Amino acid sequence: MIGVAVVGTGFGQKVHIPTFQAHHNTKIVAVYHRDINKARTIAASHNIPYASANLAEILALPTVEAVSISTPPFLHYEMAKQVLQAGKHLLLEKPVTLNVNEAKELYQLAKSQGVIATVDFEFRFVPEWQFFAQLLAANYVGNIRLIKIDWLGSSRADTSRPWNWYSSKEKGGGALGSLGSHAFDYINWLFGSVGKLNAHLTTAISERVNPANGELQAVDTDDTCLLSLELVNGTPCQVSISAVVHAERTHWIEVYGDKGTLVLGSKNQKDYIHGFQIWGSQPGESLKEIAVPQQFLFPQHYHDGRICAFLRVVDEWVKGITNHQQTTPSLKEGVYSQLLMDLSHESHERGSWVNVPSLGEFLD
Repeated sequence: MIGVAVVGTGFGQKVHIPTFQAHHNTKIVAVYHRDINKARTIAASHNIPYASANLAEILALPTVEAVSISTPPFLHYEMAKQVLQAGKHLLLEKPVTLNVNEAKELYQLAKSQGVIATVDFEFRFVPEWQFFAQLLAANYVGNIRLIKIDWLGSSRADTSRPWNWYSSKEKGGGALGSLGSHAFDYINWLFGSVGKLNAHLTTAISERVNPANGELQAVDTDDTCLLSLELVNGTPCQVSISAVVHAERTHWIEVYGDKGTLVLGSKNQKDYIHGFQIWGSQPGESLKEIAVPQQFLFPQHYHDGRICAFLRVVDEWVKGITNHQQTTPSLKEGVYSQLLMDLSHESHERGSWVNVPSLGEFLD
């Protein structure tokens, strides 16, 4: 059993803790919260032997072999650096850092320490996405002529939702960080590297009430992102992301090629892992649903759908630790996602297209 410490208890308590407790080869041996009383309460309620408000204390425990971090993005770099310097394996939530230079430093540190570092890009592990990837690899659509992606939700559409770190650019908030980080990873996974991009970021709700003082506070993060990409192979890709719209089609990918069309989509607003379907057609035909083969499906369902996908992420991480071999997605993929996010901000500020260096070129 691999001894895991859980750092971050929002998403961590909803998804990380139940997942590690469900996995056959992991045992949670410690939990971190900046408030020691909350750390103790969480430890007691989940039967975790050690609680602390001091990360160094947790990393000094001989039972801690690996650490998962699901704190807000502005805390990722320093915490992940501590974990890697202590020689512990790392599972990090996205976005991995606040800028690509921090991400690159973590990647190089993990490599030099010889530890297995994984990023929670969970769409790679969703059954319908895996089959969709297989269909694309089998040349179902032929030469791709256009990719269209819409990721539209209402999680922040309510103007009464209070101000928090998500409303602050310096803390790593915004739709580009929370959703775009995933989109950039799965575009790279499904379709290949980006050659250049053009981004326009907007903020529909520019003020929210700060719960600490009851006063309105400015929101300086994006809640809608319009992205135009050209892949290295010349394929155009149009991406629309928003966290403030009420849309029936919440997450939709359309791929148009010279041999056919493939569509992957979900209308499930409440569970962003379940509800996906795949449709395909040949030129001149209507779209028809394509059933996902049994071997891709989740073997078990949980009260929170995110656990199903995260369990597969953890399983890959554990295999990597056991076999002493880095798995994908790693911090390398985290660096690439962060690079594209940084360049999106640059493109928005300049109001122009920007070229994207190859990952190999950037990491050299």
